[in-house]
Amino acid sequence: MPRRPQSRSPEIFKQQVREFIASFEKDLNRKDLREKVLLLVNAFRHIRDFGSSLIPRTEASSAQDRILHYFLKYPLTIIHGDELMVVSGIQEYARRVRELRVQMGWAIVSGKTLKLMAKDGDVPEGLDASKTKPEEYILLSEKQDRDAAFRWKVANNIRREKISTKEKILRYFRVNVGQKISAEELQYLAGKTSEWGRRIRELRTEEGWPIVTRFSGDPDLPAGFYVLERDQQTEVHDRKIPDSIRAEVLERDNFKCTSCGWDRKMRRPEDPRQFLELHHLVAHAKGGENSAENLTTLCNVCHDRIHAEKGK
Repeated sequence: MPRRPQSRSPEIFKQQVREFIASFEKDLNRKDLREKVLLLVNAFRHIRDFGSSLIPRTEASSAQDRILHYFLKYPLTIIHGDELMVVSGIQEYARRVRELRVQMGWAIVSGKTLKLMAKDGDVPEGLDASKTKPEEYILLSEKQDRDAAFRWKVANNIRREKISTKEKILRYFRVNVGQKISAEELQYLAGKTSEWGRRIRELRTEEGWPIVTRFSGDPDLPAGFYVLERDQQTEVHDRKIPDSIRAEVLERDNFKCTSCGWDRKMRRPEDPRQFLELHHLVAHAKGGENSAENLTTLCNVCHDRIHAEKGK
């Protein structure tokens, strides 16, 4: 059974470490190999207990609590696993990180996922994630997602299905319409495949599924999160609007409906207005181009109303 860190004040551990170091060189000159190994085991224990005492027990009593406390103190910062081992006082810190993510809904992503996010440029501002390592982590959001435990169970079931990675991702989005899906969830679904970002782009740009990110529709989304706004594919001609044009139009219109002024910050469950769409001023069927000049931003209600009026 793993040894639990001792519960004492940091000052006591400081004194113990000083005393240990004072006799360390003399003791290490012993010739017997096992005596040296046991001496170093004792050294590791002293350091581990000292590390776990840095966060007061009144603020975080368990190893998992200390890890979460550390992440919340340094959000959007790349944290090495060795740091978590020190503050937690245990070697099984990775298991506790997974529990925080899967069971408690904290948006902690691994270095492997963060590196893939960096390829798409979807990382927090000013963060260099191009060389992150698997044993590094980052907390993307300080808000706990209490629905995450249910989603992870769904993800586990879908991951086992014998279908393509793209089909797994789409099925997961459709089960969680309107929910913020983290990059770590998508990496888990994809398994060993690292091209889930490309598959999402294909679903959005080629197949018309309204999956938005902070770059493609919802600037209020944190880095590394995706949302399927509705369980319905867009019209074929709308799928050909380049992401660069889509972003230009949304930014020009301040991410608001140009008809009624609605934006995502006004979203309410009882309001039928739930997302923004691009509308062709000159219909595509009549030769209208997918240009910024021929496009305007509308909420889904105003968009439906305008098409209904034109159809009369």
